[in-house]
Amino acid sequence: MRTLVLNAGYEPMQLISWQRALCLVMSDKAEVVARYDTEVRSVSQSFKLPSVVRLVRYVRVISRFGVVRCTRKNVLMRDTYQCQYCSVKCREESITIDHVVPRSKGGKTTWNNVVAACHPCNRKKGSKNLGDTGMVLLKQPRRPSFRELMGENGQETLLEWLPYISQAG
Repeated sequence: MRTLVLNAGYEPMQLISWQRALCLVMSDKAEVVARYDTEVRSVSQSFKLPSVVRLVRYVRVISRFGVVRCTRKNVLMRDTYQCQYCSVKCREESITIDHVVPRSKGGKTTWNNVVAACHPCNRKKGSKNLGDTGMVLLKQPRRPSFRELMGENGQETLLEWLPYISQAG
């Protein structure tokens, strides 16, 4: 489960793990705005998982919320854990990230150059250019919006987050 982080002025900032969100709350750096029904327990306490947290102090944001960071998790969510070469659905632990233009040939880790790939397809492509392999991408890689990432993968939280992200792209 992911947690939406809001700045002190309620502007959406990023999505983080519930564990990180709980740490922010416990260290008085954030306050809980909304909670999931799920609880976690320690030896002496139980906590409902935070769905939305707001930072206590304002943090100057360099980039907008609508700009999604290119991380492994976000690439897998964008591609719905589906190999972009053979269309096989995979579990998170059994799928890799492939650089369309290999890093050895100057390819960068950017939204337009990385895709989810199953192990066999990633090995088959190796460090070759796509044209040299005869392989074809299901769809061209591009930067998704947060709404696109949450639409397929976070429908249960989208309703709780919607008031905060509706103005953010």
